[in-house]
Amino acid sequence: MKNNPQQSTQENKMGVMPIAPLLAGMAIPMMISMLVQALYNVVDSIFVARLSQDALNAVSLAFPLQNLMIAVGGGTGVGMNALLSRSLGEKDQDQADRAANTGIFIFLLSAIIFGVCGFLLARPFFLAQTDIASIVNYGTDYARICLGLSIGIFSQFCFERLLQSTGRTVYSMVTQLIGAVINIILDPILIFGLFGFPRLEVAGAAVATVAGQIIAAGIGLFINLRYNRDIHIRLKDIRPDRAIVREIYRVGVPSIVMQSIGSIMVFGMNKILMGFTDTATAVFGAYFKLQSFIFMPVFGLNNGMVPIISYNYGAARLDRVKRTVQLTAATATVIMCVGCAAFNLIPGVLLGFFSPSAEMLSIGTVALRVISFSFLLAGFDIIAGSVCQAIGNPVYTLICSVCRQLVALLPAAWLLARTGILDLVWLCFPISEVVSLVLSIIFLRRTMRRVEAQIGLAD
Repeated sequence: MKNNPQQSTQENKMGVMPIAPLLAGMAIPMMISMLVQALYNVVDSIFVARLSQDALNAVSLAFPLQNLMIAVGGGTGVGMNALLSRSLGEKDQDQADRAANTGIFIFLLSAIIFGVCGFLLARPFFLAQTDIASIVNYGTDYARICLGLSIGIFSQFCFERLLQSTGRTVYSMVTQLIGAVINIILDPILIFGLFGFPRLEVAGAAVATVAGQIIAAGIGLFINLRYNRDIHIRLKDIRPDRAIVREIYRVGVPSIVMQSIGSIMVFGMNKILMGFTDTATAVFGAYFKLQSFIFMPVFGLNNGMVPIISYNYGAARLDRVKRTVQLTAATATVIMCVGCAAFNLIPGVLLGFFSPSAEMLSIGTVALRVISFSFLLAGFDIIAGSVCQAIGNPVYTLICSVCRQLVALLPAAWLLARTGILDLVWLCFPISEVVSLVLSIIFLRRTMRRVEAQIGLAD
């Protein structure tokens, strides 16, 4: 495999284009594609919920496993993005190419590991959470397919991140859109057995998901080979490079751990909520699908920001780094405020997509309203953490995540559950976000001061 080796003589747009239009041009396509990603995640649950509440619970309980794949893929992508964009900013083409090819190797190896784990550990994972046979059977089928064919999600992560790190976010959006549309089309067909296809029920949702991911990954590979001239992908170079692997994971491991902690948090919350009623777990699963419509655009904005910061940090352009941080944090906060308003004003409408019982609607209305107040702080926290990662302080982000989800959220949920009042348990989310905000402010200030000192010395 080989790109056109011809190098562009012009500087990458991340170093010269005004920040506001640059951020908009890079982030908006990713925000759109993330919204579509959120849509097809929700569509999965909407169709599955029509089978039964047990089917919805099975997909909800599978979330920690899916989130773990996303954690590894996303964290590796963050490390690869940061190194690749910084290398381009420093005009180090050789290191940029090694980052891309080594990154491909890492993603492929991750897919193999998760595939094996999926087949071996799916059933024990569900048995550890519930003894309801239908939930265990549905969930095992769903998880084995999603993890067993994880080559799709890891390859999609890889080739989309290569496009994003070189500023080609429109192409990245195209691959995500195609994968999402395929998933949405196949969901009802495979779940309910339409047009002569077999009725696969929950397993059909999993097959639709991996089919969309594999096709999107193939298109992403083609676009990188054909149009991404900032990097050169070669089959012979897709192998581990110890120095590059170390650098990718220096930034990526904290991100992986951070998002993996999310899996631990969800697993723990599901156990706590099951102590009240399995309907509370269904509500929690529905919440996670709905909140993705708010968080995914912020993550898209975040993904647009990271290569800009990394590039300009590598190019020693402090003013552009600061302007990017300010604009991104303000935009993320506005998005989160809109989400908080929606969850407070129309919770019943949002829950209505999941064919809720009266009990689910009653529990869920309170849950959405209480949890949504954490959104007001979460936007800034997400952006602050990614700024630290992008310019080499990933440990700060890791500390924030551990404190928010393990030190604050789960203990708070457990203590509030001791009251026997389910409605109070949801307060753990705003409480944990306050803890994260305090730490994020402290660490972002330290990081920016270090950057100012480093760039000042370079000048």
